[in-house]
Amino acid sequence: MATVILKAHYDGNRIVLDEPFDLAANSKLIVTVLPTESGPLTRERAEWAALGAQSLARAYGDDEPEYTLADIKERP
Repeated sequence: MATVILKAHYDGNRIVLDEPFDLAANSKLIVTVLPTESGPLTRERAEWAALGAQSLARAYGDDEPEYTLADIKERP
């Protein structure tokens, strides 16, 4: 069987697939627990993403010239 990514959730007792999937008994699985929608790690990721976006906005602001293929120079 090919590797498949399936969405699921933990209902407090067991892991439940979000959509039906024909899975053979004793199939090997890898389970990755994703961060919750809120919490310190999610907030920290959002802060890093905002910082990155601000840095890109500064680097590629409205006053940045448009470069064309003619502007590219090959090294000797």
